[in-house]
Amino acid sequence: MYQLAQEQPDDWWEVEALYDLCFAPGRTALSSYRLRDGVDPVRALCLTLRDQAALAAVIRYWPICINGARCLLLGPVAVHPTRQGEGLGGLLINESLSKAADLGWSRALLVGDEPYYKRFGFHKNPHVEMPPPTNPDRVLTLELHPGAWAGVHGMVEKAD
Repeated sequence: MYQLAQEQPDDWWEVEALYDLCFAPGRTALSSYRLRDGVDPVRALCLTLRDQAALAAVIRYWPICINGARCLLLGPVAVHPTRQGEGLGGLLINESLSKAADLGWSRALLVGDEPYYKRFGFHKNPHVEMPPPTNPDRVLTLELHPGAWAGVHGMVEKAD
């Protein structure tokens, strides 16, 4: 039985350890991390999933801007290697995106594999550009409210 909860400050080290386990050691050198530097995450959407006391999966979100339009940057999302294939990542993505829409967020962006994320409604958006050296084919967007990406284009920037 898994317990879904909002990430708490005391979870920080354990969450970071899971990210280190799931991603390459150089993960913090990615351009998406530059957008997070000095910016608080959207805490209401940063979730943990535990099996008993063990951390099984996590997701975080960050505010970003594209020509003044506010947007969510999804990621990272990680599932412990012993729990992969159980649908936990999908559960966190669906739960958090639903909550984001309820909180009034209208658009989300991530850098990832379209074959995986298209089942959640994400698709390539040629009008949005991540800072280099991001592969443009991996820049995916999702409308949480119809028409949310209409007229939104340009370089992704840090939120104020």
